[in-house]
Amino acid sequence: MAINKNHEFEELDGVKCAIVEKNVSQQRVDFLKPLLEFNKYTVIVVASPLPKAAAPAATAVNADTPVEATPPPPATYTIGVTDVTFNPINAIFGRALKTPDGHIVTPAYWQQQERISRDDLPYFVKK
Repeated sequence: MAINKNHEFEELDGVKCAIVEKNVSQQRVDFLKPLLEFNKYTVIVVASPLPKAAAPAATAVNADTPVEATPPPPATYTIGVTDVTFNPINAIFGRALKTPDGHIVTPAYWQQQERISRDDLPYFVKK
């Protein structure tokens, strides 16, 4: 059981893992997995369970009207690392992660708002 919502862990593929992010896209997995592996973490990615389907609304269906199929939800994934002491918030704001080019991972870089980590000033200093 997690101490708080920011430090979750669960079993992924039979291995106890600290959860980095849940319900993320393949693009997000492609960004985070190499970054975490570069920082010497063993990363496990599993498909997130599909959300429970809502009960269909009671409507009259005419035999001549085709029933529209709802599109399947997009595939999402859960990313975890085998180091259960890992906390993504502490790692980012504690400046513990580095990019492959040697810069410190900033919150904007982690959220993919910047393509290059600008680590010249800490997050709490206004630019």
